[in-house]
Amino acid sequence: MRYSLLLINQEAQDAGVTEEDMAPFRVAFDEYGKALEAAGVLLAAEILEPAAATTTVMLRGGSLQVQDGPFADTKEKLAGVFLIDVPDLDAAIAWAERCPGAQYGVLEIRPSAISFAEGQWQPVG
Repeated sequence: MRYSLLLINQEAQDAGVTEEDMAPFRVAFDEYGKALEAAGVLLAAEILEPAAATTTVMLRGGSLQVQDGPFADTKEKLAGVFLIDVPDLDAAIAWAERCPGAQYGVLEIRPSAISFAEGQWQPVG
């Protein structure tokens, strides 16, 4: 079963976190990614640029609307995504618990419903 582990937290500059503060987390995320990969469950991982780099696109009434920044203005932002393939939700929870981001943010675990692969959309699971 495919799950996305969505890392949601305050951005470092908003939380007063320095580069020095982040150094141990960079090491921890490197180890976490390698552990996911070694277990054969990692499909993809992305750590995102800050929300200030976001562009939001909407099509309303046939009119394209493009805005700078995220859709919702909140303290916490989507910071990264780990796409994993594990047997069940319990396994996804176990991997989320090991994520360094769980120490300062929230991990939302969301099962995949449909995946686009090999030129077609397919149900997952």
